[in-house]
This record gives sequence, structure tokens and C-alpha cells, in this order.
Amino acid sequence: MSGGRPELLFGLPPILDAGVSTLILGSFPSPASLAAQQYYAHRQNQFWRLLGALLGEPLAELDYTEKQRCLLHHGIGVWDVYRQCQRQGALDSAIQAPQVNDFSRLRSEAPQLARVCFNGQTAGKFVAWFAQNGYEALVLPSSSPAYTLAFEKKLALWRATGL
Repeated sequence: MSGGRPELLFGLPPILDAGVSTLILGSFPSPASLAAQQYYAHRQNQFWRLLGALLGEPLAELDYTEKQRCLLHHGIGVWDVYRQCQRQGALDSAIQAPQVNDFSRLRSEAPQLARVCFNGQTAGKFVAWFAQNGYEALVLPSSSPAYTLAFEKKLALWRATGL
């Protein structure tokens, strides 16, 4: 940190291929995810448990390469709305000076993409843009431990989207 401002952080590349029909967008990787260079690497984040329960796959137990392969096999991609920002800590409320990812590349890189699900309210601020661009767009309850809704209730709400 220099001059009292948080350092500039850069996000992760998307988990994406031409077969993706559903994309799950978070806001920006946590410090644990950035350190591991893996989406949802914080052990208390429920993302892998939620998707594993929905897909009937042991995602939480797999190594990261296998997690990615499994998601793509099911036509699910993962990315974030922000490609870079400044932030101290892990909370979305601490994000400063965010730069949005270039979503124009989705049409060519994921031509089957039809649905975009947002993992939480911060990412969900982009729901209108995706809806205006012809995607089904849904905001899901955040998988973050900071969002204290019980796992079973989160799972029921994620399941209701048809994931």
C-alpha cells in the first residue's frame, strides 16, 4: 500500500469455453482466491458446495483443475464483473476504483451462452446490462460467508434458478 490507498489488484481469467451456456459472475476474487489463483478458494465460501449439490458432483473435494473441467462439462462458466480494483480486505463494500471486464468477448468465446447468474448483489448491479444484451439474467444469494443466510436456504434459492 502506498500513499494510504490500497494496492491495485488484478482478477482471474474466466473459466469459459465455447460450450458454456450459463455463466456465474462474482464481483472480484477474495485475497485467498488471488493468492491461490483460484476462484472461491476461501475455505468458508460456499460456492463449490452449492454448485456441487446442484450438479450432483463432489466439487468441494476436487482439485482446482478438476473443478474447472467439471463445470465446463456441465456448461457452466465462472468469471467476475471486475477485472481490477483497489481493495483492502475481502468485502465487496471495500472495492474502490473498479474496472469492468470486457464482456463483449462473450459472444465469440461462449456462443451458446444464454444465462448469466450473479453471485451476490454487488455483481448483480450488472443484471440490466446483460438483460438488455439478450441474456437471461438472475441474481443469486452470495456464496460468501459474509452473507449469513443458512446454506440450505441459499441452496434452495440457487436450485430455484434451474442451475
